[in-house]
Amino acid sequence: MADSLYLSLWFPTFELPDIFPRTVSVLRQLPFSAERSGVTYAAVHPVSWAEPTVLERRFVPGISPEEAVGVVEEFLHEDYAFAFEAYWDLWTPVDGQQNWRLAPALVQVVAQGPQFEEDAASASGHIQVNFGLDTNFLHEEVELTGDTEQRVRINVQRLVAFTALVEKNAGATARLLWSESEENLAQKLIARLQKTN
Repeated sequence: MADSLYLSLWFPTFELPDIFPRTVSVLRQLPFSAERSGVTYAAVHPVSWAEPTVLERRFVPGISPEEAVGVVEEFLHEDYAFAFEAYWDLWTPVDGQQNWRLAPALVQVVAQGPQFEEDAASASGHIQVNFGLDTNFLHEEVELTGDTEQRVRINVQRLVAFTALVEKNAGATARLLWSESEENLAQKLIARLQKTN
């Protein structure tokens, strides 16, 4: 069953002056899609997810992480969250199962102020990256052959490389890759790839 996949990141400090520089540093690690480059959306959420946004902007073409943060920086507040969307390229089956192509896949990066949702960031991460459904990495609907298995492996390698880059270059001191069902992605992937043997 498809499951949403997240990366939660914690930093040694995440006070007001830290929020935007750390967000930019995470966004910089994402290898933007060739077709849909840059940050394509920014939104500001006050107090909690139940409240309406105070700002939403789409960018066509996409803009740099620094420019995207510049659009929302006037709203910097302890109980606000800042959401950014961008795309990266993942192998995706087309025409059934036989042909695959690199296609843009949505990634959302959310930075939560220290008082947003009553300090939800302590539990869920100062910055949370939403990769969408784990289908992009498992492709359980497709029969695995040598070629399709290679495509699945490349997608997973991109995910692992991104998390490593964030830890190395963005200053995160803790990270957790998790899913809504709390199933272990590594175990699901191993089980998936063992079906070819």
